[in-house]
Amino acid sequence: MKILGLIPARYASTRFPGKPLALIADKPMIQWVYQRASEVFDYTYVATDDERIAKAVESFGGRVVMTSDKHQSGTDRCAEALEKVTTLTSIKFDVVVNIQGDEPFIQAQQLMNVSGCFTDDTVQIATLVKAFCASEDIFNPNSPKVIFNTQNEAIYFSRAAIPFIRGKEREDWKYNRKYYKHIGLYAYRADVLREITKLPQSSLELAESLEQLRWIENGYKIKVFETNLETLAVDTPEDLERVKVYATSMLYDKEKD
Repeated sequence: MKILGLIPARYASTRFPGKPLALIADKPMIQWVYQRASEVFDYTYVATDDERIAKAVESFGGRVVMTSDKHQSGTDRCAEALEKVTTLTSIKFDVVVNIQGDEPFIQAQQLMNVSGCFTDDTVQIATLVKAFCASEDIFNPNSPKVIFNTQNEAIYFSRAAIPFIRGKEREDWKYNRKYYKHIGLYAYRADVLREITKLPQSSLELAESLEQLRWIENGYKIKVFETNLETLAVDTPEDLERVKVYATSMLYDKEKD
């Protein structure tokens, strides 16, 4: 099975412009992501619309493809990048893994788990979920929740806490059942990626601002794999400072070893 790892990266983030080039322990964030992904996948590329990001990737020996600046999502950017990399390499890829460019400490096991779902020929799309811990806020709209069936296929994603628990106070919900948050790592069969990016936005997607609802609403199945591993996403400059502390600690521990 031929797997293509793609890291969509854009410069013009609303909350944090230039985020992929933010330095963490003297390396741009995009380099941390790329190096971790390339440890797992033989073919890893950054897909960007910005020359500054492209030059940064080339400077550390990474592979990069230029894509349109009109894309509305990382999934759309991955679809264009798939075609460009296919042309460059003459390889017919079976699966594409969409790796978030703002998670510098994505773990190899997570990448292997999501891509490993495709050993089942029926899987169309796969993603990761993680149970909320007791200290986390299940009502945070910036942390999408997911419910899934007994076949580990997503039923629905929401910014609201789902399911609603009747007859219980809201603060007690998470003590009455397990809630799952979505880890934003996707993998798709190559032909499915081409199909879903041609679909018009759906009513559920527009309501929740979650693109995966478009796929469900159009009948595609999303396999979920439960992970116990946490991620450290960088959405804001404040998040970056937290990640820098983690990086310093991690490098210090390596030096002691």
